[in-house]
Amino acid sequence: MDPTIHPFWDYWYFHIPNYVLATLVYTMLARFGLSFFVPRDWNNYIWRFFLRLTDPVLHIVSWITPSYVHGVFMPLFAMFWLTILRVGLWVALNAAGLGPTTGLAAPG
Repeated sequence: MDPTIHPFWDYWYFHIPNYVLATLVYTMLARFGLSFFVPRDWNNYIWRFFLRLTDPVLHIVSWITPSYVHGVFMPLFAMFWLTILRVGLWVALNAAGLGPTTGLAAPG
């Protein structure tokens, strides 16, 4: 096997949390978009799933987000903080030498 290509399981400790955080970011985006068209108490199963998945995250984000932010915009702030967390995960693992590499050689 080519040493520059790494299977998923070589960096599972990066890929799994990164995938979970990405899923939350995109679910927040969907919740934000749908919130303009549907009431919060809508009985649709997809909407209930979005609420069930994102409400705990929004509760945590409300602790670190200024109180003057209206609740409708809280998913956008959650997306921001989750993206910061994703980048922080990548930076921390790369700084420790544990992060995945692209397999590309540096020029020169």
